Amino acid sequence: MIAVTTAWRRCRAGRTALTQDDQDGFRQRLLNGLTDSIVEEGYRDTTVADIVRRARTSRRTFYEHFASKEECFVGLLAEVNAEMARWISAAVDPRSPWQDQVRQAIEAWIAYAESEPALTMSWIREVPSLGVPACRQDTTETFVSMIQTLCGTDEMRAAGVGPVPRELAVILLGGLRELAATTVEDGGRISDISETAVRASIALLRPQS
Repeated sequence: MIAVTTAWRRCRAGRTALTQDDQDGFRQRLLNGLTDSIVEEGYRDTTVADIVRRARTSRRTFYEHFASKEECFVGLLAEVNAEMARWISAAVDPRSPWQDQVRQAIEAWIAYAESEPALTMSWIREVPSLGVPACRQDTTETFVSMIQTLCGTDEMRAAGVGPVPRELAVILLGGLRELAATTVEDGGRISDISETAVRASIALLRPQS
């Protein structure tokens, strides 16, 4: 499951100001509320009222943290992407042959995406229509940085794979993302592309003779 749950602190009686921990806690509850609503209702049918009801807070609190449902969604995606990058990185054994490391990363990405199908579908269907360039840029940079880090180890450098230029990482990321999106939109599962994704990634990263 996506780790979008965090402990929060209640204000003690008589306090007139919220601490940073309190503010972060309310924000996390709102992100959790959006997650729950996406799972149950889908992103498009989710309203701010749905989010605050599930977060057990108020509209006023919502608008203290987010200007709109879309901004809340962008915040959720940022958390999900960061968690996914950590998940993938943890699944890769840097001592393995480089081709095995590629397979480990691809399989971890697919497993994570399929563990949260509602969020995955929202990412595929909604992000292109949001019109928020910063969202797409942040997503790209999160995973480009991950790819460069995974391919920048001593083992990968010794194999002739790393370092990976940013342009190559963007091509790899964009290709995998588009393949996943078209597969799901056509009614398939992301795991259907597992072998193709592994072979394509190995071919793209293969050391040049």
